[in-house]
Amino acid sequence: MPHDYGVSPSEITPEHVYVHRREFLKLAGISTLSGLLAACGVSGTPSLAQETSVPSGHTDELGDPVTPYDITSTYNNYYEFSTDKRAVHRLAKDFPTDPWTVEVTGLVHKPFKIGLEDILREFPQEERIYRLRCVEGWSAVIPWQGFPLADLLKRAEPKSEARYVRFVAVYNPDAMPGQRKYKTFPWPYTEGLRLDEAMHPLTILATGMYGKLLPPQNGAPLRLVVPWKYGFKSIKAVVRIELVAEQPKTLWNTVAPHEYGFYANVNPNVPHPRWSQATERRLGEKGRRPTLMFNGYEEQVAYLYEGMDLRVNY
Repeated sequence: MPHDYGVSPSEITPEHVYVHRREFLKLAGISTLSGLLAACGVSGTPSLAQETSVPSGHTDELGDPVTPYDITSTYNNYYEFSTDKRAVHRLAKDFPTDPWTVEVTGLVHKPFKIGLEDILREFPQEERIYRLRCVEGWSAVIPWQGFPLADLLKRAEPKSEARYVRFVAVYNPDAMPGQRKYKTFPWPYTEGLRLDEAMHPLTILATGMYGKLLPPQNGAPLRLVVPWKYGFKSIKAVVRIELVAEQPKTLWNTVAPHEYGFYANVNPNVPHPRWSQATERRLGEKGRRPTLMFNGYEEQVAYLYEGMDLRVNY
């Protein structure tokens, strides 16, 4: 029988100051996986620990428990496979993620391509326990493994005229039935960030979750995670990262700009045109809880938006 994760049918709608690093890692419940991976033999084999799991009682920095893996791995927004959240994990189980190459290009001095094995080998993986808030009104707490996006961008040496970062997901209609079925969407999935958002220490590229490699339904093998923004900003299956001068077009902002702004910061005071954003339903829990400004990361990121009118949906 399908799981009931406490999300009503009305919510299942289209998913449309920098702080000192050590202090921040301690505050946000972030730990390095270097020792763990080495203990599991990963230093010689570039993959995440396959047998480890998040200890019971693991919480985020607010004390909220991690959402069970069997929920977050079987309830997924991923239109490339299906609009049915509970069908995605079945349709994605054989999605090919090896080999995988990411291109970093655009307004950079040193464009490059890098394979997933080299990413895992060259960029120390950390655990980041982040809250995920979907624009649809549900949320989760997920222990990601990954590394700061800034580390990858710095290697490319952005040019002074670079102002934004454009992300492009894989296009593979043979393996992604949604890309064949939903032909009105401008595939491949694209997203974007302002460069300072991309360089913020909270922004990561995730390669795993719950101590395991990312499953395909959660964006394997590489996805963006920006925890103070609505979930649709965290593009999955990234194959291209391009630094650009102008604000890039993104899939949902192109499809429904009146509903899905480019910035899409979590804001309980600005309703979606079709529902309130003041509260959310945490997967696996009953009832609703108040939504926090910037998803609870206001102290870390609010300065990025000084001078912007946060009463509107950008």
